[in-house]
Amino acid sequence: MWRPLIEKLKDKFTVIAPDLPGIGDSDIPKSGADMKTAAIRIHALDKSLGITKARVLPHDIGLMVAYAYAAHFSAEVEKLVVMDAFLPGVAGWELAYNNDNLWHFRFHGPTPEVLVKGREKLYLAYFWNDLAADKNRSLKAADRNAYVAAYSRPGRMRAGWAYFAAWPETAKDFAGMAKTKLTMPVLSVAGERASAAILRPQMKLVATTVTAIDLKDTGHWLMEERPKETMDALIAFL
Repeated sequence: MWRPLIEKLKDKFTVIAPDLPGIGDSDIPKSGADMKTAAIRIHALDKSLGITKARVLPHDIGLMVAYAYAAHFSAEVEKLVVMDAFLPGVAGWELAYNNDNLWHFRFHGPTPEVLVKGREKLYLAYFWNDLAADKNRSLKAADRNAYVAAYSRPGRMRAGWAYFAAWPETAKDFAGMAKTKLTMPVLSVAGERASAAILRPQMKLVATTVTAIDLKDTGHWLMEERPKETMDALIAFL
């Protein structure tokens, strides 16, 4: 999803686009599959590459990892973008976490693993189709196939679900972090038909300088549903 944006940024920025721990080609951690620990691991990666200042740009679960990164290493974050999700533990998150239609937040464990094994394409299609404002403007077939292949590998679905399973712990972490507001400029971008109603007020609670863009008639997949509008906003902010 980031490759079109990377092409537009690479001449001006050093671009680092890691898979989160346990996701894609990153090793699956033996422990610490939570947002705070993932942020510490991503920071260690940045340090190993000699990065001392960063502009951080995430989507979905990455948003939660990026918030933990910005809260822990605020002196090193010049700007923060948050894209279509929410912050567990910050007022308003219950609207999503306890929404019966978002059943997948609690869908993890041995039985779900057995049910999804061999049916990864069917399971993932729910997200791409139902969480988009228009499934025909969601992910392309080639991208879908790449994600299905990644999550069909041994242990990968469980590793992805571990981030959901860690939300109660993350909520406690974030409730504490939110007591100290972020001071770097923050851009919030969300789909009007997805997380906009939750994310915008949350970011106002946890940061002092927030610009919010809610994309009309847009679901969760901002880079795919509204590529030009999304990338124009990101580039202008960065």
